[in-house]
Amino acid sequence: MINLIGTYECKADVKGRLMLPVALKKQLGVNLNESFILKRSVFQPCLELHPIVEWKLTMDKVNTLNRFIKKNNDFIRRYTAGVRIVELDNSGRILIPKDLLKSYFSKNELVLTSAINIIEIWDKQSYEKIINDPKLDFGKLSESVMGNSNSDVS
Repeated sequence: MINLIGTYECKADVKGRLMLPVALKKQLGVNLNESFILKRSVFQPCLELHPIVEWKLTMDKVNTLNRFIKKNNDFIRRYTAGVRIVELDNSGRILIPKDLLKSYFSKNELVLTSAINIIEIWDKQSYEKIINDPKLDFGKLSESVMGNSNSDVS
């Protein structure tokens, strides 16, 4: 499993090409030579860039679903809607398709942020808004999600 680290401000050019930061390229290592999957996020107004090796692990889970159960079939259709295969060009850029560029990014100012094994691609203003949302008590969320992860009781 890939474990990516970092948040990077970037710009897309007029054609929608996005240069991956050097630090991310180093972390991706041999995975840079493979394809990536670009898709809409399920929960946030951003795009997700999945290294193909990670996408295959996700698809292994999805392929265990019984497609004769309607909710599973509906989930698969929505989850894979608009999924694109993208590759780095010779300059180390990915091309964000125009429809996704227009739907998700108001300007060409973007934020790439690691989400463990994938990279989220955000409109800079949207990212700042969600990270600094005063309605979210991150301390409570951290306690709720991670508070019971240790077997040691103090």
